[in-house]
Amino acid sequence: MFHVEPPPASPTTTLSVLRAGLSELDLEAGLAAPLASLCELLAQWGAQMNLTGHRTPDAIAQRLVLDALALAEALPVDAPESLADLGSGAGFPGLPLAVRWPTCRITLVEARERRHHFQRAAIRTLALSNVESRRGRLEALAPEPHAVVVAQALAQADQAVDWMLRWVAPGGLVVLPQSADGPAFAAPPGLEDARALTYRVPLTGLDRRVWVARRPVDAPAAPVVRTERLPR
Repeated sequence: MFHVEPPPASPTTTLSVLRAGLSELDLEAGLAAPLASLCELLAQWGAQMNLTGHRTPDAIAQRLVLDALALAEALPVDAPESLADLGSGAGFPGLPLAVRWPTCRITLVEARERRHHFQRAAIRTLALSNVESRRGRLEALAPEPHAVVVAQALAQADQAVDWMLRWVAPGGLVVLPQSADGPAFAAPPGLEDARALTYRVPLTGLDRRVWVARRPVDAPAAPVVRTERLPR
């Protein structure tokens, strides 16, 4: 386990940022407290290791947490049964979405050990019983079908979608966040209803684009094969 010393935090300011952003998204203000704890924890760990380019709780709140929540609000689904966050890094967007959707089963998949350890620390600190963190490379892990699969900065779009297809259940949604000026992407075989959606990150004025498509309901499901877990 990695030991980190907390830097000076500004929880009041972080709470204010989150409450303002939640209000802009028309979400419950009660989400602010656990999300602020997530921001503060990531800032503490980030002071000792390179988990994200955003170093302060306020920056994490604006650029990571509110971005994740705005992404969720843009999707054509509300509180899905399950979500897989592939190549999730420090746990974004999966961890904020676990707070937003407490009944949604969320799986974080990340190959890098330190990010995996942070995810597990965040799950414990926030008591997120609906989240599981799996460590390993996507091509080596046995996939489990989920209602929504998201991959943010995982790989080139065509490679990312190829991996995501292994994790999405029939009728499920593939979600690929892009920059606002990212290249157009055509849906590969095995997906339908592909389209690009836009959303704005609260308090920042930043516009984002997300590519979404659905796996046909009659598509065969990927086999559910659980492999031996890596040591925790």
